[in-house]
Amino acid sequence: MNEPDTIREIRDAVARLCGDFPGSYWRELDATRGYPDAFVRRLTEDGFLGALIPEAYGGAGLGLTAAGVILEEIARSGGHPGACHAQMYTMGTLLRHGSEAQKSAYLPGIASGELRLQAFGVTEPGAGTETTAIRTFAERRGERYVINGQKVWISRVEHSDLMLLLARTTPRDQVSRKTEGLSVFLVDLREAVGNGLTVQPIETMMNHHTTELFFDDLSVPA
Repeated sequence: MNEPDTIREIRDAVARLCGDFPGSYWRELDATRGYPDAFVRRLTEDGFLGALIPEAYGGAGLGLTAAGVILEEIARSGGHPGACHAQMYTMGTLLRHGSEAQKSAYLPGIASGELRLQAFGVTEPGAGTETTAIRTFAERRGERYVINGQKVWISRVEHSDLMLLLARTTPRDQVSRKTEGLSVFLVDLREAVGNGLTVQPIETMMNHHTTELFFDDLSVPA
């Protein structure tokens, strides 16, 4: 394969790291429905999960090709990139749409692994693949939003500190285009769970650490 030296170096480095986590490691996790904390920690320490975060915020400042190679090598080794891949790219919404204060507050911690942002709540039982049909609603009350609704098939919530949440802030029947009236929230799961957010694990054939979420007057800062 004719690849740039930097990409080949990343590929080789990830392959060496994965060599320390053989098939037996992953089979044991699958049998016990465990989460690969040790593997994720190594990936983070070596800077791979911060690949897409700009250097100004503590990341590696690499591109999509490098990120794809990292995940490809994990899969090639027999590992499970789906356990942690969202830590690489979920922050993209924050990077693109967040305020400078939000980016400065969260991105360095995500890059270092101090914070895990690898969960995003979009899908709902009644919406299927029609994202604009979601019903989870966030009502503005002064300087806070109060959220009610339900999400399903939301992975890695139990292994994240933060979650991106898509909710309606204007009812669908009150907008001229169905794509309007949708807002993204950055939810601090450490505060939300047990205080308006209930997380219910779902057992599946594949160990994707997926859950169902119930929002019952969850209050978050505006």
